[in-house]
Amino acid sequence: MYRVFTVPGHIRIVNDPVELVPLLMTFNDPNFKKVYELLNKSWMTENEIRAQIDEECVPLCLQILKKGNLVEEQWRMPKPGKKPEKEFRATYNKFRANFQCNLSDLSDILYIALSNDENLRNVVENIEGELNKGNSSINDLSRKYSISPVFIKGLAKRITHMDVKGQGLVLLDTGR
Repeated sequence: MYRVFTVPGHIRIVNDPVELVPLLMTFNDPNFKKVYELLNKSWMTENEIRAQIDEECVPLCLQILKKGNLVEEQWRMPKPGKKPEKEFRATYNKFRANFQCNLSDLSDILYIALSNDENLRNVVENIEGELNKGNSSINDLSRKYSISPVFIKGLAKRITHMDVKGQGLVLLDTGR
């Protein structure tokens, strides 16, 4: 039994174009979009979502939605003798862009969010190698690989186990 609700006018204000990456990834994939639409209607656990769509994509989708601050979570009180489960719902139902960027940065963001190019995998592997060596500076990585800082930040928004903290990148513990 789902608890149906509507999100009363919460607006996702995007101040940095890099924040578009999780949004574009979500709405470019039919399964991710379906998960978002389900969560826009009611609180649901991961198992309830899996019952309605391809279960293989649900954990990745929830990670991307969380990373983009597009969902909130809480613990569902269990029936006696059962374990509590996390349940999720969409946080926003409106969108506003509040930024300006050059077209080169915008093209990088669109490429990162929508591409399945093997070159992206190579760049990510190189950056992960640098992070493991202790080089986390976005500017240093940008110079070393001759790519823009926006490109590196966009990759960090796309990769579930990486994020931007200040002027650097960090590897995340993705254990839920």
